[in-house]
Amino acid sequence: MLASLFFIIFLQLKQKKDPANYHLKLGEAVLHSKFEDKTWSHWGGSIVKDKEGMYHLFYSRWKKELGWAWVTHSEIAHAVADSPYGPFEFKDVTLGVRGENYWDGLCTHNPTVHEFDGKYYLYYMGNTGDGKAMGTPEKIVLNPVHRNNQRIGVAVADHPNGPWKRLDTPLIDISPEKEALDALMVSNPSITQNDKGQFIMVYKAVGKKRKGIWGGPVVHCVATSDSPTGPFKKHPDPIFQAKGYDFPAEDPFIWFQDGHYYAIVKDMHGAFTEHGRSLVLFHSYDGLDWQLSKNPLVSKLEIKWKNGSTQSVSHLERPQLYLEDGKPVVLACAADIEDENGVLHSFNVQLPITSFDDL
Repeated sequence: MLASLFFIIFLQLKQKKDPANYHLKLGEAVLHSKFEDKTWSHWGGSIVKDKEGMYHLFYSRWKKELGWAWVTHSEIAHAVADSPYGPFEFKDVTLGVRGENYWDGLCTHNPTVHEFDGKYYLYYMGNTGDGKAMGTPEKIVLNPVHRNNQRIGVAVADHPNGPWKRLDTPLIDISPEKEALDALMVSNPSITQNDKGQFIMVYKAVGKKRKGIWGGPVVHCVATSDSPTGPFKKHPDPIFQAKGYDFPAEDPFIWFQDGHYYAIVKDMHGAFTEHGRSLVLFHSYDGLDWQLSKNPLVSKLEIKWKNGSTQSVSHLERPQLYLEDGKPVVLACAADIEDENGVLHSFNVQLPITSFDDL
């Protein structure tokens, strides 16, 4: 009898899955999952499904002729498809220019869309400034005024087709204290809701501890709220840190699944694995303290296509999951390749997820 009891306990322990040991595996993408345009640079897509079964992709775009002008001329556009794998077709501009006097009046960028309790929430970076694209197609130069005016906003709608209501003030603004982690700028929101109804947001921040117009250091912060539209309480400690590395991570996407938090993060320099710049997996028990997973690699700088080819890319960034019934189905990413003149040509891609489980 005792032996049987110990055997049952052994089986239960064996069957209990370890969140730290989860691994996300990608499959081969169909060719029509590549979403690009001859006139517009595309970046950072986020997918949501409406009640009628249509899929909506919200993404950043700006005119190619302006160069890498995301920080000054990006707008958030909207495309639709019958499948989360595409092909997506442009429908309209969701968040465009609305005047330099607004905090987000000239530029909107890096959207992430969610449905909470029947409403749709589009989180994004917005800024304003002098409206001058400072680079060329051959040379990337950021406008420092626009870069430092980045703030986090949210637009709300009853349906992904809109209309979307924007706020006249940022959802997350910079902190007034000079020593604050986010004293200079805030950007790139990612948000999830846990099983208690609480919201956790992770965002990129730049402080003023370092002299010069660009400030520093660049870190990631956490804020919490009981509502998808705030107010958010900022927590004091940075996350996704790596000893010996400055600015080790970027573009986190966070989600809550089976009582646990997970994040896909861009490893900027190979701070977390031996694979250099890549996408890696983190996990957290409370959404505040994040640890690198035991099987962290999600993807190197490559895309495996259904036709059997593997395409190397210059960047694979802005990872965003599309989930159904709380489970990851598609990983949407921004990617680009460099031509013979050193010009980057960008596109969005929807990568199928074949498994996400304890190894």
